[in-house]
Amino acid sequence: MTDVMLHIYDVTNSGSEKTNSTIVQINKIFKDGIGLGGIFHSAVQVYGEEEWSFGYCEQGTGVFSCPSGKNPMYTYRECIILGKTSFSIFKVNQILRELSRERPGSSYDLLSKNCNHFCDEFCERLGVPKLPGWVNRFANAGDTAMEVAGNTALRFRQAKTEIVSASKVAYRFLVGVTNNVKTGPESPNNSNRGGGSPRFQASWLKNIITNGAKPSTSSEGESQNGVVPLQHTREDDDNKALLRSSSSHDS
Repeated sequence: MTDVMLHIYDVTNSGSEKTNSTIVQINKIFKDGIGLGGIFHSAVQVYGEEEWSFGYCEQGTGVFSCPSGKNPMYTYRECIILGKTSFSIFKVNQILRELSRERPGSSYDLLSKNCNHFCDEFCERLGVPKLPGWVNRFANAGDTAMEVAGNTALRFRQAKTEIVSASKVAYRFLVGVTNNVKTGPESPNNSNRGGGSPRFQASWLKNIITNGAKPSTSSEGESQNGVVPLQHTREDDDNKALLRSSSSHDS
């Protein structure tokens, strides 16, 4: 069995001395002061004098090694012994080859797939405890915030889709009701309105054609100039006959 050691660095590779100094101060306050966490790089040492970590590159694997505690890109902070592994050096090398194939440098992500995530997985495969929570807490918090924001946006899109669908259903329902009212049987109220529905007018016209054009009101006998013509009755005929009889007696 052999020790598995975690080497931790302050991330001071920004290229700006002021920024690097600020990061160191942040780590002192949030990690050393209140134990919350900070901005750290980590690497795992097991068998030999090399430490193993993961970083970004355009081509090839992102898994790399360097002398333990001597990564020139960062400022060394401390070493933590995580436990002992029962794996042989041959098995450890096999695990490293697998991780190298699984992690191309182009897959590196600051929040969801960084050096600390690599060390977590390496330690898990070695059978020792994972990194202390404070090492990668800031990245995990950022990744969680991004996930929550993504899920919230997804829920808004789903809600919008559901609202649009419900609106379409309601619109189709209202159109259907309107069509039924227009084409349905006439109600008593509607039958008394001027003109009536097309169905009522058709029935009225059919009755006229079937029963003959018999005026039922004085308005139907009106002439085109608006004058109501005098109607010829039997009484008129009797009066005319009486007048003719009187004339013949006088003569």
